Amino acid sequence: MSKNVLIISSSLRKGSNSEMLADEFLKGAKEAGHNAEKISLSGKKINFCTGCLVCQKKQKCVINDDSIEIVEKMLNSDVLVFATPVYYYSVCGQLKTLLDRANPLFASDYRFRDIYLLATAAEDEDETVKGTETAVQGWIDCSEKAELKKTIFAGGVNDAGEIKGHSALKEAYETGKQL
Repeated sequence: MSKNVLIISSSLRKGSNSEMLADEFLKGAKEAGHNAEKISLSGKKINFCTGCLVCQKKQKCVINDDSIEIVEKMLNSDVLVFATPVYYYSVCGQLKTLLDRANPLFASDYRFRDIYLLATAAEDEDETVKGTETAVQGWIDCSEKAELKKTIFAGGVNDAGEIKGHSALKEAYETGKQL
C-alpha cells in the first residue's frame, strides 16, 4: 500500500551530509511506489512560537509564515522523516523551531504514525546522536499515536559531501524502500 511520506531536511548548507541522507531515503521511498516529498527548510521563513496556544483551539497557528504549509503537509502524511545535522548534540535550530510551530498537530487528527530520524555529525561516537534522538522523541511523546521507528546516524562527516561512501546512505535508501 502506497504511503504519503514527508521528509523534512533542516540543514541550511547546500549539498550537506544530512541532505544527502534525506535524498537517499526519498529515492528508496519513491522506488517502492510511495508518494514521497522532501521539503528543505533552507530559504523558508519560520518564526518562533509565541506560546499563545491559540493553535490548540483552532488547529492552526496564527503566525502567518512558511510553517503553515509545512505543518499542513505533516498533518496529512503517513510517515514523517526528519533530517538534521547534529548541533551541540541536538537537532539544529531550524528543526527545533519547526517542531515548536507544529504544536497545532497535537489537538488534531494527524495521520502520521511512523517517524524516522536521519542525523549527521562530525563526531562518530554512538552517544553523539543521543541528544538529537531525545529532542525528537520529546516531540513524538506528545503525539501519542506516533513512534520513532528508526534513527540512521552518519558520524565522522563534517564537510559538505563528506558522507559519500558512508554506509548510512545505503541504510537510508533501504529504509525508505522498505516502508
